[in-house]
Amino acid sequence: MSWKTAYRSFYYEGAEEPDDLRLDPARTALLVVDIQNTYLAPKDTPEEDARWQSFFRRMREVVIPNTAKLIAECRTRCVEVIYARIACLKEDGRDRSLSQKRPGFNYLLLPKDTEEAQMVPELAPEGDEICVLKTTDSALTGTNLRLILHNMGITDVIVAGIFTDQCISSTVRSLADESFNVWVVENCCAAATGPLHEHELRVINMIYCHVVGLSDILEDPAVWG
Repeated sequence: MSWKTAYRSFYYEGAEEPDDLRLDPARTALLVVDIQNTYLAPKDTPEEDARWQSFFRRMREVVIPNTAKLIAECRTRCVEVIYARIACLKEDGRDRSLSQKRPGFNYLLLPKDTEEAQMVPELAPEGDEICVLKTTDSALTGTNLRLILHNMGITDVIVAGIFTDQCISSTVRSLADESFNVWVVENCCAAATGPLHEHELRVINMIYCHVVGLSDILEDPAVWG
């Protein structure tokens, strides 16, 4: 199925197809969100670790290798590669947003210089590639990313990362509200489960972004003009 007709929600079942995917390298950025060491670490108990095995497999077998290919393509085409990672500036995490202080999965205490807070080695930033630190789900809220993108003349943002139904969704919605064209690469993203991932893609597609596959960007020679 073409990306133009995939991941349609109820609202867009009969909508006309979007225009072809066309990107200007000088006005496009790749944003890689939260693919950090902490999320690939074993869980605290065998039972909890077993619950997360499908996510770990998708990350190791699909998301990380595909995102590495996407980063390499963007670097080759001089497309700006930008990273966003969850990391607090204070050791005790006082600067975190409320969503990261509440008990449960979203509780995160990741001081910015710890190993757990870094991007996974396969996707590490190079040279002067920008990395913004966030204590919120959205990579635009509480950072200067919005200003950075505008200053560099960016109009289109390709998004990869985790979690589809949390930080990816929040970031995509913020970008759309700021009138950026947003392209979410579905096989460079993951949620905790497949159904959560699929559901959220349908929620955000067509209104906040267009959901595409890696092959749509890498294999269509017309994408980059």
